[in-house]
This record gives sequence, structure tokens and C-alpha cells, in this order.
Amino acid sequence: MEAQAQGLLETEPLQGRDEDAIASADFSSMLSEEEKEELKAELVQLEDEITTLRQVLSAKERHLVEIKQKLGMNLMNELKQNFSRSWHDMQTTTAYKKTHETLSHAGQKATAAFSNVGTAISKKFGDMRYSIRHSISMPAMR
Repeated sequence: MEAQAQGLLETEPLQGRDEDAIASADFSSMLSEEEKEELKAELVQLEDEITTLRQVLSAKERHLVEIKQKLGMNLMNELKQNFSRSWHDMQTTTAYKKTHETLSHAGQKATAAFSNVGTAISKKFGDMRYSIRHSISMPAMR
């Protein structure tokens, strides 16, 4: 009996399909006319409050912009400050430090490898040039 009761008292949040089922359910037939009228009045009141809050927020945002302009703060300065702060914060992370160290070490190895390849190629071209000059200067050996 307890296992069956536990199924009725789910503690997990609703999943997407559960929300869809609830949204598509028609509860209006379960409500009396008086309850419907109360809910409609509450809905109108909530919509009015949301509209008022949006207007207040808009006015506060305009005031914020005015204050920032008076202080000489503009969008570009804020972006620069935010970028600098974020870049500094990222550089101080352990992951960045380890990655930087690893890539730096790999870069040094790659530089050494390319240098060795370049030296080998130069030597090979030098040997070929010597061979060509030598064969041109000694026509009898051809």
C-alpha cells in the first residue's frame, strides 16, 4: 500500500510531456462560473501589474543610462572593462595555466622540429648543389 501511495506523491519536477499534458487539459468544465469569473479578474489584474512593472523597469533603465552618461561611462568603456576583467579571471584559472604551459611546451618542441627539418632540407639542397656543380665542372665523368 505504501509503494502505491508513494507513486501518487511524486517528488520529482514535471517533465516536458507532463507539462504538455497539463497544458492541453481542459479544467474549465471543473470550475464553477463564479470561479471562472474570479480567475478572469485575477488574470486581468496580473496582466496590468506586468504592464506597470515593464513601464517602471523601462523608466529605471533610462535613468541608469542618464546617470552613466553624466559619469562619462559608455557602452564601449563598459565592454572594455568587462572584457579585461573576464580575461584576467580566465588567466588566473588553473585550467588556463595548465593549458598555457602545455601549449607553450608543445610550441617549443614544434619549433625545434621545424628547425631540424629546415636544417636537413638546407643540407640536402647544399649537397645537391655541390653535386650539380661538380658534375658540370667535370664533363668527362658524365
